[in-house]
Amino acid sequence: MDDKELLERIEALGADEIDALPVGVITLDLQGKIRRYNRLEAELARLDQKSQLGKDFFIDVAPCTANPEFQGRFTELVAKPSGVINFDYIFRFSWGHQRVHITFVRKAGRDDVDVLVTRVSA
Repeated sequence: MDDKELLERIEALGADEIDALPVGVITLDLQGKIRRYNRLEAELARLDQKSQLGKDFFIDVAPCTANPEFQGRFTELVAKPSGVINFDYIFRFSWGHQRVHITFVRKAGRDDVDVLVTRVSA
């Protein structure tokens, strides 16, 4: 599945399909609570996949994203009926940093935002 097809179909994919993707996938409700968190993202962030569901992404899971550069862009997209925002970011974990490319996707009529996380080589 290419990137364009993934963006078009992401919300329709089942848990097993999301877990099989070569990118991290996090689905957040409009308040930032985690609805979906795929296996790859859990492994790369060194977190238990299932225990992330329902947590506030910006406070409980990734406080390094509670800033205008990341959460500000999320809030910007939430204020719109739909859209896509792409940007590069650095996750700052206690055990090291990860350079990533982030894609936020909000589809018209949906009450969530898909966050695609692609690791970038140094």
